Amino acid sequence: MSNREGNLEAPTRHPLDWKNPAFYDEELCLHEMERIFDICHGCRRCVSLCQSFPTLFDLVDEGPTGELDGVNKQDFWKVVDQCYLCDLCYLTKCPYVPPHAWNLDFPHTMLRAKAIKFRKGEVGGGEKFLASTDVHGQFAGIPIVVQAVNAVNKTSLARKALDSALGVHPEAWMPELAGWRFRWGAARSPAQVVTHGERTPGKVAIFSTCYINYNEPGIGHDLLKVLAHNAIPYVIVEKEKCCGMPKLELGDLDSVEQHKEANIPVLAKYAAEGYALLSAIPSCTLMFKQELPLMFPGEAAVQQVQEAMWDPFEYLVARHKDGLLKLDFRNALGKVSYHIPCHGRVQKIGRKTEEMFKLIGQTVEVKLNTVERCSGHAGTYGVKTPYHPVAMKIGKPVFKAMAKDDPDHIASDCALAGHHIAQGMAQAGTPARDLQHPLSLVRLAYGIE
Repeated sequence: MSNREGNLEAPTRHPLDWKNPAFYDEELCLHEMERIFDICHGCRRCVSLCQSFPTLFDLVDEGPTGELDGVNKQDFWKVVDQCYLCDLCYLTKCPYVPPHAWNLDFPHTMLRAKAIKFRKGEVGGGEKFLASTDVHGQFAGIPIVVQAVNAVNKTSLARKALDSALGVHPEAWMPELAGWRFRWGAARSPAQVVTHGERTPGKVAIFSTCYINYNEPGIGHDLLKVLAHNAIPYVIVEKEKCCGMPKLELGDLDSVEQHKEANIPVLAKYAAEGYALLSAIPSCTLMFKQELPLMFPGEAAVQQVQEAMWDPFEYLVARHKDGLLKLDFRNALGKVSYHIPCHGRVQKIGRKTEEMFKLIGQTVEVKLNTVERCSGHAGTYGVKTPYHPVAMKIGKPVFKAMAKDDPDHIASDCALAGHHIAQGMAQAGTPARDLQHPLSLVRLAYGIE
């Protein structure tokens, strides 16, 4: 096979050499970007994935030579700023990733550039605050304060202030703070016999995540109800910090390490005791399954957590294959438009949520419309003032596809993507639809109150 023909083997991911001083050498990084961008320019297979690639190709096409040598290297940073590290180019599109000889790793090169930018002090305070989910989440659950903050944030004056201070687009959807945190109100697991399956441990430890703990605890409670209905004992992880994904997206790798030092010892203890670790936010699950193992490849505890971490639907479907999942569904779901988020796709687990919906459909009515494409939200990218209009543009095909057949429910494993899709559908003139997390729809199908 020639280099030009690409690679047909499964992608191989190399560890991130971020402790090496050369990693932060800007000149070396620009040289690697030049090498990679020249390959991307000649291929253009990823043009529809995100705004990074159209930005790059426009720089080339509008330059004096029509080739990469006509692009000012300082303009490479425009490409970096558009990358939200979804990894889809690496895992689903690019034919030149390792083990191909060209060793092209676009997202890790963008992450390296972001880390250099962060270390140079070129990331603003607003972006840092948005990525500090443990900080602004501390207001959740405080009586009066929550109601006041949520009410004020809906006013045009407050949204203008957020735009000015934090760079949050006035029209972007923003999550509300919860009146009662998930970790405060999570029900205890009923006493049950631990039943091990061939594929699955018989007990679960829940990593609640910042979003579920501070913003939408109902998703977490629905997960607990589904587990309890299936006689799966669970505990809530004793203590936790943010998984570190928002910091990773900024290039703040030192903070990622600090979060890792807080979380991994706790989670490794549960893994050693035979618990399956579940996280209901795909980005958080991916952090423990992929990003931390790539950043800390030599640490046994990180690998132990990686092996024990499950997406909730990955776990439930595996329990079904073990013959241990209850199929006593009572309520029809009707027409469901379901969106597969990017950070779910790159976990390499297949379409497990879709499989669960199809299991439900064997007992009660479910007409499923699955949409597998980036919604455009991408963590904090979709709320930032310069990028929100781009995020809405990226999401347009998804908004249209999700409206197919006039669904009764719309759903995404990524709660943020779900709200972004709902907003895009509304702006496109599609009547409002019932937005539910897939876990909430499973609870509904079971008939659990």
